[in-house]
Amino acid sequence: MVAALSATLNQDQFRVLVGISLPEWLQDECERLKVETRSIPLAGAFHVQWFKTCFHLVRNENVALIHAHEFGAILYGWIIARLTGIPFIGTIHGKNYFWEKLRRRMAYRVISRSGILVAVSEDLKRFVMDKIGLPDTSVRVIYNGVQSGSSVSGDEVIRGRIELCLKDSDHVIGAVGNLYPVKGHQYLLQAMPVVLQQYPDSTLVLVGRGDLEASLKEQAKQLGIEGQVRFLGMRQDIPNLLAIMSVFVMPSLSEGLSLALLEAMVAGKPVVATRVGGNAELVSNGETGILVESKDPEALAAAICKLLGDKAMREEFGRKAVTRAQERFSARQMADNYRTLYNELLGSV
Repeated sequence: MVAALSATLNQDQFRVLVGISLPEWLQDECERLKVETRSIPLAGAFHVQWFKTCFHLVRNENVALIHAHEFGAILYGWIIARLTGIPFIGTIHGKNYFWEKLRRRMAYRVISRSGILVAVSEDLKRFVMDKIGLPDTSVRVIYNGVQSGSSVSGDEVIRGRIELCLKDSDHVIGAVGNLYPVKGHQYLLQAMPVVLQQYPDSTLVLVGRGDLEASLKEQAKQLGIEGQVRFLGMRQDIPNLLAIMSVFVMPSLSEGLSLALLEAMVAGKPVVATRVGGNAELVSNGETGILVESKDPEALAAAICKLLGDKAMREEFGRKAVTRAQERFSARQMADNYRTLYNELLGSV
């Protein structure tokens, strides 16, 4: 989201500079998109040298506004903004970030008095207002957005199927997301025996890495489905993987506004998603996908089977998903909304 937003804004009236504490894939992606980056290593909480370096960077580069994402960056970015006297925006992306800790809630409350807090869905805004005790006007909503889907050739689809040892007739059920408890992969695995009973030529593809990888592999083994589950780890070729999927599944227990789900919609995939967080704001139930309750393997299995058994429905849902994503959740719309907010704040300086 940061890379897409920065690249889109960079084409307009703004010069964007992305500060990165760990020079990993985000820096590579920003540089690929011709967005300037600065690596500012952060060694522990309230690293004095980090604050000095960041303060001088803001001064030397004549930074006019700071926009930070998630709690740590929001807190540190707000401090630098206060020290340098420039406007501040903090975007909150999810619910599972120690909201029960009083000091975090108090920090957000203080930040909201001099900075702008943005939630990525209406559901998340309500959650933040309830947890922090803020009025409706204190939190804005700006939906995440994604670029239009990349074109994937037939040859690339064939190569992808060969890599995964899939037959042309195999149904591919896919999920993209880190392997953490909140993503609900354990319930998707529980749903698979029912799916495989009805559609034995099906394969589940899990894209992502995380703490649960070993336990999920063991779960698949205990369920007797390990031969029909592929754990692919972290991948950079998500469009190619989406192209081979028949159905995309988002079994999460909580979400802000899922970029993975948006990318699947832009790729024209019918989706099965849990009715949590912003999922219901993305997916039009019965038109672009099917929404089910979380922690319900039976409902997941029924929805997946319904789509696997109806090719016409899959194609119709996929077409409507592309239209919905392009009309309401594009990177350009996201950038336009943030541009309006930036200009609002910069005009008040």
